[in-house]
Amino acid sequence: MPHPRLAFHTWPAAVYAIGDVHGCIDQLVALEEEIAEDARELDGEKWIVTLGDHVDRGPSSAAVIAHVMGPAPDGFRRFSLLGNHEAMLLDFLDNPAAHASWLEDGGMPTLKSYGIELEYPLRSAEPVRQLLLQQFPITHAQFIATLPVYLSLPGWLFVHAGIRPGVPLAAQSETDMIWIRAPFLTSQLTGGLRVVHGHTPGKDIVVTPHRIDVDTTCVVTGKLSAVRVTPDGDTKFLSVTI
Repeated sequence: MPHPRLAFHTWPAAVYAIGDVHGCIDQLVALEEEIAEDARELDGEKWIVTLGDHVDRGPSSAAVIAHVMGPAPDGFRRFSLLGNHEAMLLDFLDNPAAHASWLEDGGMPTLKSYGIELEYPLRSAEPVRQLLLQQFPITHAQFIATLPVYLSLPGWLFVHAGIRPGVPLAAQSETDMIWIRAPFLTSQLTGGLRVVHGHTPGKDIVVTPHRIDVDTTCVVTGKLSAVRVTPDGDTKFLSVTI
């Protein structure tokens, strides 16, 4: 079933887009506190957009999902987008034998965060799936299954990985939008949109005329980052390191 695609024609007072959280709940809470403080100067509704990859690799995926499912700070509206790691989790639940690689690509800490401890070697992925179905709250499963793949506003696109250069937004594939790196990262063909994304990790935020990458590899560096975008196109960067 395709994931929703969110298109808005009217800007809020500001959008705060947060990079890949990967189970780093302490940094997420701290960054949202910084965002709330920064937003005091802005009148009107503000939005927080988490750009996908809430789960895997870090220690507290379950807590992160519970947090982003919860209420936004006062004066904010919250949106969470689909990342490739949420997609891998969903694929594992659908067909564990075909997608057992998720366990080695960050899935094990996610299982642990839901109270599932595994012993190696694993003879089959199906028992792991059954354990996850028992421990995984249905509300979390439904939330992840219905995550939007992007959020667009006039002149801007917020998405996990990027877009296929030269392809109209309506024709973009979900696979590209949650997985792409090359040729997106070096292309200027973004259809007139400035793209805010994560997925490609680094130590610092990357800014070009066509894209802004806010994935600062929190699970390794301890640094979680965000960009504030206002309707006039101004940007401001915020980070916390724990």
